[in-house]
Amino acid sequence: MTDLPATTTRKLGLVIDLDTCVGCHACVIACKGWNTQNEGAPLSDQDPYGSDPSGTFLNRVHSYEVQPESGPAQIFHFPKSCLHCEDAPCVTVCPTGASYKRVEDGIVLVNEKDCIGCGLCAWACPYGARELDAAEGVMKKCTLCVDRIYNENLPEEDRTPACVRTCPSNARHFGDFADPESHVSRLVRERDGFDLMPEQGTGPVNKYLPPRARDDWTDSSVLAPYLTPVAEEPRGFLGWLDKALDRL
Repeated sequence: MTDLPATTTRKLGLVIDLDTCVGCHACVIACKGWNTQNEGAPLSDQDPYGSDPSGTFLNRVHSYEVQPESGPAQIFHFPKSCLHCEDAPCVTVCPTGASYKRVEDGIVLVNEKDCIGCGLCAWACPYGARELDAAEGVMKKCTLCVDRIYNENLPEEDRTPACVRTCPSNARHFGDFADPESHVSRLVRERDGFDLMPEQGTGPVNKYLPPRARDDWTDSSVLAPYLTPVAEEPRGFLGWLDKALDRL
C-alpha cells in the first residue's frame, strides 16, 4: 500500500470547457507526440496499420449525441485523462509504491522502474485513466507534462501541458487550484465547474465546465428567412429539368 500526502503545496490541474471543445482530437495527438518523442518511454502501438489496431494513449476524447428536452439533438465532446485526484485510489492500491502523489504540486505519477504491471491501479481508477503499455509492460498515465511545465529551457508560453498548448478552441486550461484567484479557480467559480463522478469520493483536481444553453431551432430563428423557398415551383431551366426528370 502507498500512502497519500496529507496536503500538497499546490494543486495543479486542468479545467476542460465542454462548451467549446469541438472534438478535433488535437489534444490527443499532441499528448501522444510529446510523450512518445520526448524524454519518456514511447507510448507504444500494436498493429497500428492492421485490421485491429490498438495503442497507449494518455488522453482520449469521447463524443456523445444528446437529445435535449426541446430542439434538435446535439453532439458533445468529452475529453478524459487522469484527474490527479486528491484521494487517489490508484496510489493507495499500488503494492510497490510505483504510483505516488507529489507533495509539491499534487501531480500523480508512476515510477516505471518500480511498476510491475499488475494492473491494480487500473482496476481501482473509477475513470479508466490508467493504461497498460503492452510493449513496456508497465502502467502509464497523464503526467500533466511535468517535463514541460518546469522546463526553463522552454519559452514561458510553452511551459504548459501539450494538450493545453495545442487546443485550437481554447477549451483546456491549466493552473493551480490551491490559488483561489488563479485563472482555473475563477473559471470554476464563474461557470459552475463540476467534478466528474463526485459520488466516488476521489476528489478529482481536474474540473469540467458545463455546456451553455443552446438556442431552440424554431421558426423565429435568425436563419428562418433564408430557409423559405424562393419560389413555389421551379422556373426556367430548372423547371424544365424538374419536369423532364418527373417523366422518367
